[in-house]
Amino acid sequence: MIKNGDVAPDFELPAVHGGSFRLGERRGRPVVLYFYPKDHTPGCTAEAKAFRDRYETFSAAGAEIVGVSSDSIQSHQRFAGKHRLPFPLLSDAGGEVRKLFGVEKTLGLIPGRATFVIDGDGIVRHVFASQLEATRHVAEALTALAALPAVGPLGLTVPRSARDDR
Repeated sequence: MIKNGDVAPDFELPAVHGGSFRLGERRGRPVVLYFYPKDHTPGCTAEAKAFRDRYETFSAAGAEIVGVSSDSIQSHQRFAGKHRLPFPLLSDAGGEVRKLFGVEKTLGLIPGRATFVIDGDGIVRHVFASQLEATRHVAEALTALAALPAVGPLGLTVPRSARDDR
C-alpha cells in the first residue's frame, strides 16, 4: 500500500457529475481520496454521509474530498443523489487505481476501505485503512489535514499550529 511520504500516483477516472477527475490537476490543494467497497451498503453509506456532514470543515481547510469504488457511474449517481453527496465519486470499474494505491481486498473478497490525505504537492501525508471503522476515516482525515503546513502570505510554509486561522 502507498504510505506516508510517497508521491501519490497520478490517475484519471470518470466522475459522477460528468467528465473525469485527474489527481495531477489538483496540485496546490489537499485531496482526501477515499476508497470504499460498494455504493448503497450500510458501512459505505455511513462513511459517505460522515464525509458529507463534515464537507464544510474539509472545504474550510482547502481540501477536496473524492470517493472511489468500482461501481458504475449510474450507481454513483443514484448513491450521490439519494444521500446528497456534495463531492465527486469516481468509477474505478477495473480496479486499476485501487491497485495503484495498493488497497487490498479484505478476506480476499471485499474491496478494501482506505483513505489517503494528499498534500498540495501530491505527497501522501496520511493513510488510514479500516474495513470496520468506516466513519473513523473522516476524523483521521481531518486530523491529518490540521497537521499539514499551509503557505503564508510571503510564500513561506507555515505549520497550521502557528497560524491565526487554525
